[in-house]
Amino acid sequence: MKCEELLAALNDYIDGDRASVLCQALEGHLAECNPCQIVIDNVRQTIALYKAGQPFDLPPELHEQLHQLFKERWEKKFAEQSG
Repeated sequence: MKCEELLAALNDYIDGDRASVLCQALEGHLAECNPCQIVIDNVRQTIALYKAGQPFDLPPELHEQLHQLFKERWEKKFAEQSG
């Protein structure tokens, strides 16, 4: 199994569906591929943090910077599509 194949089947594996042949192949790949182990660990940690449901308020300066960045990219994207 290649890393790209692992990433394509990631949802089933993370969700705990380890009975399938594909997920068994994933486990074999993970036993030998440290970068993919890191990806799986990061996804699991992200899911755990999300499920914990602790909202985090952005500092006003960061909120404004993100808002401006999103606005600029939105306008650029749709200006390119219409022109």
